[in-house]
Amino acid sequence: MSASSSIGQLPHSSSGMSHSEWVLDSGASYHMSSDSSSFTSVSPLSSIPVMTADGTQIPLAGVGSVVTPHMSLPNVYLIPQLKLNLASVGQICDSDDYLVMFSGAFCYIQDLQSQKLIGIGRRENGLYILDELKVPVAAVAAATTTVDLSSFRLSISSSSFYLWHSCLGHVSSSRLRFLASTGALGNLKTCDICDCSGCKLAKFSALSFNRSISVSSSPFDLIHSDEWGPSPVATKGGSRYYVSFIDDHTRYCWVYLMKHRSEFFEIYAAFRALIQT
Repeated sequence: MSASSSIGQLPHSSSGMSHSEWVLDSGASYHMSSDSSSFTSVSPLSSIPVMTADGTQIPLAGVGSVVTPHMSLPNVYLIPQLKLNLASVGQICDSDDYLVMFSGAFCYIQDLQSQKLIGIGRRENGLYILDELKVPVAAVAAATTTVDLSSFRLSISSSSFYLWHSCLGHVSSSRLRFLASTGALGNLKTCDICDCSGCKLAKFSALSFNRSISVSSSPFDLIHSDEWGPSPVATKGGSRYYVSFIDDHTRYCWVYLMKHRSEFFEIYAAFRALIQT
């Protein structure tokens, strides 16, 4: 089946299938269902032409999350005239968190982080029918809620007032107007910058961390470590990675720069020898 940007191919036969059954389809670009009762919520979309393999167009009613005792899928297209419920292999794999496997008789979906199976299905009349698939709806929603970095990019079309606002570390509008009035910034025409994406993001409150249950009574009882990299820009010494060690009791922190991730074990051995002396 396809929308204006090609969603894929609809299987040839759906006879004898239950209205609640789902087909794992490698030809569909999006999850699709006609069962509105299985949706926990549906957001309307502007009219998008959805086209079947024979060229017939059918309407798209909206998009939402499907949650049933055996199915859990986010971002599912609601298409009332659809004959089959389709779970898109491509959409499942888009997050890089899941592995989809096919055999002659079965199909499996594995969570690569937990190594647990989240879905299993059987092959029936040439189609892979899902018995169960649980893609965490909330987790996917959180993972896909990202900041559009394109809104931070400056361009020739950006106003001079906004360019100076960005160059001066997102200085307030009143301060920037004062600088403009002194002539320090040349012939600068003021404008409204209340829609600055960077300023809005900076005012967001971050969620607090879970309360720690670790207890350390003396230094080096418990060490927290984290490795980061690669950095898009290397240091003057050529390092693109670092590893940190934080003592839970004193909160003292050690940071070691690394040119290659493979240097970690050598640094760890040296740090262990340091705290044991």
